[in-house]
Amino acid sequence: MSDSPLPDHLKIRYGVETADELWSMILVEGNDFWRRNRARYARVPASPRCRNCHRPFEGVGGAMLRITQGIHKSDKNPNYCWGCYQFLSEVPGGAEVELTMFFADIRGSTALAETMSAAEFGTLLNRFYEVAIDVLILEDAFIDNLIGDEVSAMFVPGFAGPDHAGRALEAGRALLRATGHGQEGDPWVPLGIGIHTGVAWVGAVGGADGAAADFTALGDNVNITARLASASATGEILASEATIRAAGLEDTKFERRELALKGKSQPVAVRVIKS
Repeated sequence: MSDSPLPDHLKIRYGVETADELWSMILVEGNDFWRRNRARYARVPASPRCRNCHRPFEGVGGAMLRITQGIHKSDKNPNYCWGCYQFLSEVPGGAEVELTMFFADIRGSTALAETMSAAEFGTLLNRFYEVAIDVLILEDAFIDNLIGDEVSAMFVPGFAGPDHAGRALEAGRALLRATGHGQEGDPWVPLGIGIHTGVAWVGAVGGADGAAADFTALGDNVNITARLASASATGEILASEATIRAAGLEDTKFERRELALKGKSQPVAVRVIKS
């Protein structure tokens, strides 16, 4: 996480001297080249895809990119294409930035898994991941993690714009609709969602060999978001009052709760948004 000097070709391309200066620029102000690429590749229907640039790895779109651009999945980190992994490896570091964080949990996943075979549960998880990714990239989120029964994402100003809180809330509503909440009958997968706006350190973190292994957000506000998701009931979005204010919404429109979260000395106030 040190502010290391950039390679010369990146200094020339971006006009800054250090890794942390570059990350601050990308995360807060945005970069037109990154935004154009993410928007273009997000329209190509395929999953899985690179978490950073949204290039697809599979399907017709993935095959076309391999043929026309030589784009393929990194063999060092399958979450990224080789180009994005190379960039992250060259630019370890990050910046503190106000952003909106998003966690979606499958409710009662252990009990749900007991009702089906391992293969059926795996199919359900993959369907959940694909639907969540499709919803989140349409709102310019950065997919942080897909693990077990959970999806996490970041809405940073440089990607999602100044209304990152509002876009995270819209993504939450859209994901609940896409999974069958608020409709007749039970959802095909029961979800609870936590959304919180605050400052976190965002950037490329290093692996054991010193190369950048992943791009993520770190800090207490990330932990708060995860705990909001864990506390949410099926079909609920628990959004912190910080998110509601950042989105410019009326606090009084939604039910208010105060939650005692692990590691927090004071209750955390949230608003409840139903499917």
